[in-house]
Formats: sequence, structure tokens, C-alpha cells
Amino acid sequence: MIVLRSLVFNIAFYGWTACLCLALWWVPLLPRPAVMAVVHWYLRTVSRLERTVIGLRYEVRGREYLPAGPCLVAAKHQSAWETLKLHLLLPDPAVVLKRELTRLPVWGWFAVKAGMIPVDRGARGRALASLLAGARQVVAEGRPIVIFPQGTRTAPGTHHPYRIGVGMLYEQLHLPIVPMALNSGLYWPRRAFLKRPGTIVVEFLPPIQPGLDRHQAMHELEARLEAATDRLVAEAAAG
Repeated sequence: MIVLRSLVFNIAFYGWTACLCLALWWVPLLPRPAVMAVVHWYLRTVSRLERTVIGLRYEVRGREYLPAGPCLVAAKHQSAWETLKLHLLLPDPAVVLKRELTRLPVWGWFAVKAGMIPVDRGARGRALASLLAGARQVVAEGRPIVIFPQGTRTAPGTHHPYRIGVGMLYEQLHLPIVPMALNSGLYWPRRAFLKRPGTIVVEFLPPIQPGLDRHQAMHELEARLEAATDRLVAEAAAG
């Protein structure tokens, strides 16, 4: 049954996405509020497909820890699933992503109009400079910034080192870091055909307030985020 549901979902998801890209290529020419309304509508249709076809739902905990103004949301990244939910979880977030993604036809046009933060790959100094410049503009707009501190998808139970980008933004922008733990990789694994039914949990943790030095903040973030993620994975495994 899981194989059949996954097959139907993958066909529906990729087919629906491809059809919309062809039909709505012109939408990024519209004013930003109209573009974002279309983005939210599309993401809600994907959530509906997940519930109906796979039996996959999600639960959000800790929304009270999100400040009203701009902040840094340091999100665990286990799956493509959370990239499809960030605009439903947060108010108008700016997601840090590779600049190459903004050059993709249609998808990249939407990403640019949505006000994402593209980062140049290559030399570390150039990447950090482009990250900081984009982040300053987002802060001026009063929007939250989402960054994946490990820089890549990491399967449950594995570990990748935390990169310095989030620490640099914390130090330079004097913003709180809100860790975002999740267990999406158990249900929508990286590069996997099968999607499993269940309830993904996303949990926002108490913020790390400005005032620590960069290394202290990074140590605190990694300790909190890894512990919370391990807890959510164990909770799901216990059923």
C-alpha cells in the first residue's frame, strides 16, 4: 500500500507542479503580494495531496517562541518536505539558498520575486558577504530569515558539521536565533521514492538571545537543535 500511495503521490505532485510551472510562468511579473498568494495556494494544494494520498500530516509546536519582528530561524534540514512548508509555518520568510537555484526557469523566477536570499558558492568570503548583504535587506523589511545551519539535508541519526553562516548573521545583525527541530526525514526521506504516512512534528525552541559571542551561540544552537531533533525522532519511533 505504501508503494502504491507513493507512486500515486509522486505522479500527482510532480505532474501538478510541472503543469503549474507551464501555466503560471507569467505570475512573477505581477506585484509581489499577488505572487505570494499564488505560492501559498500552491503549497496548500501540496499539503492536501500529502494528507489525501499518503496520509501524511504535520503538527507544529512552540509557535509562541517566534518573535514578532525579524529573527534568525535555524532549521534542521532532513527532507524536501520542510522547504515546501516554510511559507506556511512562518510569516513571509526569506530562505537562504544557493544562487544557482534562482537561475532555474519559472521556479527561480518565483524565488527571486519571493525575496529569498541567494548566496554565491565558491570562496568563503564572497559567500558570507553576499549572505550578509541579503540578510540586511530582509531585516530592514521586518521579515524572518530561515537558514539551514548544516547547509545540506541530513538524514535522521546522521550528523554534518554546522557552518559559520548562522553565527556570523547572529553576531552582525544582533538578532535572536530560533532553532527549528523536526523529524520529516522519517516520512519523506532524502532522494527516496517512498513517502510514509504519519505525523511530521516541527518544533520551534526557545530563542538564543543576542549577546553571546559567535562561538558560544553556535555551540548552544547545535546542542539544542540536535537534542530536540533526536527527541522528536525517538518520539516518532516509539509510536
